[in-house]
Amino acid sequence: MIKTLLIANRGEIAVRIARTARKLGVRTVAVYSDADRHAAHVVACDEAVRIGPPPARDSYLKMDAILDAARACQADAIHPGYGFLSENAGFAEACEKSGIIFVGPPASAIRAMGSKSEAKRLMQAANVPLVPGYHGAAQDLDTLRRESAKIGYPVLLKAAMGGGGKGIRVVEREEDLAQSVELVTREAIAAFGDGTLLVEKYVTRPRHVEVQVFADRHGNFVHLFERDCTLQRRHQKVIEEAPAPNLPDAARATLHASAIAAAKAIGYVGAGTVEFLLSAPSDQDGAAVYFMEMNTRLQVEHPVTEYVTGFDLVEWQLRVASNETLPCTQDEIRVQGHAVEARLYAEDPSRDFMPSTGKLTRLSMPDDIRIDSGVREGDTITSFYDPMIAKLIAGGATRGEAFARLANALDETAVDGVRTNASFLATLARNDDVAAMRIDTSWIERTLMGSAGAPAPQPDDTLPVLAALQALTVRPAGNDPWDASDGFRLNLPAEDVVELSIEGGLRRFAVTRDAGALRIDGHAVTLIEATPGTITAEIDGRLRRATVGKRDGGVALFVKGATLVATRHDPLAITQGAASTGDLTAPMPGTVVAIEVQAGAKVTAGTTLLILEAMKVHLPIHAPTDGTVGELFVALGDQVMEGAPLAHIDPG
Repeated sequence: MIKTLLIANRGEIAVRIARTARKLGVRTVAVYSDADRHAAHVVACDEAVRIGPPPARDSYLKMDAILDAARACQADAIHPGYGFLSENAGFAEACEKSGIIFVGPPASAIRAMGSKSEAKRLMQAANVPLVPGYHGAAQDLDTLRRESAKIGYPVLLKAAMGGGGKGIRVVEREEDLAQSVELVTREAIAAFGDGTLLVEKYVTRPRHVEVQVFADRHGNFVHLFERDCTLQRRHQKVIEEAPAPNLPDAARATLHASAIAAAKAIGYVGAGTVEFLLSAPSDQDGAAVYFMEMNTRLQVEHPVTEYVTGFDLVEWQLRVASNETLPCTQDEIRVQGHAVEARLYAEDPSRDFMPSTGKLTRLSMPDDIRIDSGVREGDTITSFYDPMIAKLIAGGATRGEAFARLANALDETAVDGVRTNASFLATLARNDDVAAMRIDTSWIERTLMGSAGAPAPQPDDTLPVLAALQALTVRPAGNDPWDASDGFRLNLPAEDVVELSIEGGLRRFAVTRDAGALRIDGHAVTLIEATPGTITAEIDGRLRRATVGKRDGGVALFVKGATLVATRHDPLAITQGAASTGDLTAPMPGTVVAIEVQAGAKVTAGTTLLILEAMKVHLPIHAPTDGTVGELFVALGDQVMEGAPLAHIDPG
């Protein structure tokens, strides 16, 4: 068995690997950037080594720094986790040359599947079913236009070296191809260092199902059944489950056989995931199965497979890397129950899921399900890395039971300091279409998203009423009347108005009290209990309970995964005038990775002026109106904070 393991990653996956290593008696070494000096994964390991400044390219992507750390700590193995260097064939080779075990497949397998074009060629030779497409070397626009026309629109542009939902775009018509090629190429180069593209037929309304495979160095191959990852937003997985529900037996058999064939075709070793698209079943036959790609690493959603099989996949990885045989044969692997995983992100659903940064002033999650997290209360979510806060994994004897437990856990999740998608996830977990599997990979955008890209309203609209009630129940203490919350004011008038700033806007709540009955904005309200940490009330005959936390001179209320921040309205405060329609500010912290115009340029509304990058996301900044670029306030490579001025457009 490996004696000392360096974990070349951060966040929840590094913590999760360290947990299994400790169980096996393996000493662990963490690496960290300056931004992660006090991070949870550093504390989880036996030793830690600094590898550079915060940007990933200067730390977690620096092969030499990680190898130097491994040698300094006398590590005999490196586990890359997922992301960063996990699918870098050059890193796997460098480990081998240094005499260090790479906990993953051979470099040849990574290289074969790292290029989607090469992977398609290999899979075709292995008789694995493919989506019709173009995977050639010629990358000029004329070739891509010609091949797209042959395939037929809509088509999918994909980065050949891509993954994780990056470098991918649906093109509905030929007129949009040139701009889409430019955008996807730029994102591919930034994310993967290679702008090579492939074009595939866009399969409308497909399911996304993947198969977990494992192989050892002794020629043994097994699959650990499949996971359904159909619930996606913009090609990014949102909720995953195992096993895949409502899957025809023939399709399941094809998936398993094709996944094993794919692994054997490239001489695979270790944990891998073969991903497929399933077309909607026709009246004549069942769903068609198409190979999409193979991820040569552990997947983010591996915990649902662990739940239904009872195996620790990281333990399997470490045993295979130590040259042991697989713990089980195919006949010994069974599925029991159902599991579902939701990815809790620091992002704002009301702002098109834009990443949210800040200090986690509150982080509370239930303890009756599995939580994989790499952050703690008091940590800061920065713009340097992926904004995942935690993975919530719930299981049960049935699919319905697993989803119900997940929804309840999301209800109990309270996060302050950043925005999260908890309420949105809970909405998905309770959706009737999800329960009946009437979904596909574009279902979220088509069904739940409004014209502005925002999700449906939060399921509980009583939070503002609870906030107003909280303001009424506090008793002044010192200079801050929000400090105490132990009863009604004795001099509450028969009619009153409570003014609160909620989510940046002023709300006035009409309050009346007649014969002991309290009404707030027409809602019948009865206070049940108010403590420093919670408030419970009956509103229109229904019991409502919220967790209460202090924030910025006001309170934050948490209920059913949603957060509402309310502060006292100060009528004497000076309100800054809104910026003119030509002023552009940064919608999130990030780095300026491209500037498309110069001062003095004539632009039309919608013209891309510059591009920000944050948390692996490329965000084009568009001209809000026709006019002339009056001034650019940033330069290429600048790091900007949210709200920082970017450019000014003189209308006209």
